[in-house]
Amino acid sequence: MPKKLKQYISFTKFRLSFLVVVSALSGYLFNGGSDYYEISLLMIGGMLVTAASNGSNQIWEKDIDGLMKRTAKRPLPMKEMSLTEAYIVVAVSLIVGLIMLAMINWPAFYLGIAAYISYVFIYTPLKRITPWAVFVGAFPGAIPPMLGAIAATGEFGFIPGILFFVQFTWQFPHFWAIAWVVDADYRAGGFSLLPSKKGKSKESAFQIALYSLALIPFSLLPWWLEMTGIWTLIIGSVLGAWFFLLSYKLFLSMDDKDARKLMFASFVYLPIIQFVYVFDKI
Repeated sequence: MPKKLKQYISFTKFRLSFLVVVSALSGYLFNGGSDYYEISLLMIGGMLVTAASNGSNQIWEKDIDGLMKRTAKRPLPMKEMSLTEAYIVVAVSLIVGLIMLAMINWPAFYLGIAAYISYVFIYTPLKRITPWAVFVGAFPGAIPPMLGAIAATGEFGFIPGILFFVQFTWQFPHFWAIAWVVDADYRAGGFSLLPSKKGKSKESAFQIALYSLALIPFSLLPWWLEMTGIWTLIIGSVLGAWFFLLSYKLFLSMDDKDARKLMFASFVYLPIIQFVYVFDKI
């Protein structure tokens, strides 16, 4: 792979952008979307807006990234990419991505702007100020399935709200598991993002387990509201119980290995439950 392409993939966090796009696609399909042209616009446009958000975050935190092992080799701290080039990549990605979303419908465009602004200009600066940044960041983090659902109909409504709520709840155990694993690195960069001021403590582990438990009934809302069938109840219950048991194990052990297992489980949980909704829709 060419070196410059590797730099762009690192700068835009391509793998994270892809996960966001998969989430948006599930919302689009669940809300009745079926147009392949719109799907292309949604996936490419959503990926570009997410790439712009991630790139803007790295511009904002370029000096902080150099203090942390997991981010020190990003293009800006390594001086492999100039600030001018970084701004150009962000601007082109954002403009093209938003144009693509606008080509679907205006509500999708507005949500794309809202996600970018809230992530870059509210969540990012708050990260060094308060652990409440996680709560703030959960809003743009939960927009993708809502954006996908609204891209399908052009209307805000109950289904986009339900999809948003499920992903919003998932954000907390997902992000806190990551924050637990990289806590030492975060502290080197001046971040304290676990829910308790004590950091990796029983209090933090309890809240992770609590939100994981809450995710079980919340993820079954589409079934309870008769939007989906019995497979949502079965698979959602099994997935939710598995996810909660991993978080409870972390609560008991306080071990980084268990936090890492929960972190990887969160990446598996979300796309599975979202596409269960799609395939089990009544």
